Order: sequence, then C-alpha cells, then structure tokens
Amino acid sequence: MDNSNIPTTADRDTTETAPPRVGTVVWGLIVLALAALIIVAQLGIVTLNGTYVLIGLMIGAGVALVVGGLLSARKRDNEPTTRKS
Repeated sequence: MDNSNIPTTADRDTTETAPPRVGTVVWGLIVLALAALIIVAQLGIVTLNGTYVLIGLMIGAGVALVVGGLLSARKRDNEPTTRKS
C-alpha cells in the first residue's frame, strides 16, 4: 500500500495561520476585566456592586460577540468560493 498521497504536517503551509476566534477573544477580555475589577475593589479605590458589574460585563460580551460574528461573516462572504457552479 502506497502512503505517498497521505498529507502530513510537513506538507502543510505553515505561513497561513487561522485568525483568533471571536468567542475566545471576548471571553479572554471578560476574564481580564473581572480580574482588574477584583483588584480595584480589593485596593478599596471604588466600591462595586456585583450585580451591576455582571450585567455590564454580560451586555458588553453580548455586543462584542454579535459584532464580531457579523464582521466575521462579512469577511467570509467576500472571499471567493472554490465550489463549481
């Protein structure tokens, strides 16, 4: 059996990398924002209401996910397709 047609990791073009996923970036920003807010609250600079903080983070995350998804879909629609018509 000839295995010469099986693609290997050495055959792949490593110059093309996949862009970061929108969800990963948004959740990373949420974690960073929560960490920053916890540090600020522990230093006593401001007093935070946990409910308002969570509401604000969820609204911001929702907007970021929707906008990121729309931008991603728009970018994907502009790329030429390889399907035969």
